[in-house]
Amino acid sequence: YHFLLGLLAVTGMRVSEALALQRSDLTCDGLLIRRSKGGGSRLLPIHSTTREAITTYLVTRNRAFSISDDLFICCTGRAPTKQSVGRTFNNLTRQLGIRGPVGTPGPRLHDLRHSFAVRSLEACAHDINAVRRHMVALRDYLGHSSILCTYWYLEATPVLMRTIAAVNEDRFLGDAQ
Repeated sequence: YHFLLGLLAVTGMRVSEALALQRSDLTCDGLLIRRSKGGGSRLLPIHSTTREAITTYLVTRNRAFSISDDLFICCTGRAPTKQSVGRTFNNLTRQLGIRGPVGTPGPRLHDLRHSFAVRSLEACAHDINAVRRHMVALRDYLGHSSILCTYWYLEATPVLMRTIAAVNEDRFLGDAQ
């Protein structure tokens, strides 16, 4: 679960996509997502540190007895279910003190995907053309059919609000001069 949850956090993948990964889906160019929500496939480039982490995980995974080619396996030798990943995530967030007792709200597993999208935009160059290009790339990376779906993943953060305010102030002052 350490490697699975880490991969979800650094790639913004859907849980179902990560659980559908096969060992052969780790290519020299990244991760091949074969069963995306819309039925399509896409290639996710991954950072070298992510590749190193997956390679480290594979050393342990390959020692486990499993007749499946699932990348992530649990004690059954198959990929865990989405429900068991969700339960494990909830238990871990509870142990970390960021979720209250059973039945109370807290971080959701899908929030890793949302956080990835927001952090990605925060790291983008702060000019309007760079943001436009970044949003198109983010749409494709996340596997959305429409840019509107990607916009729903974004939320106002102090970094984004500061950037938006600075860009608009520069535009306003430029227009006023």
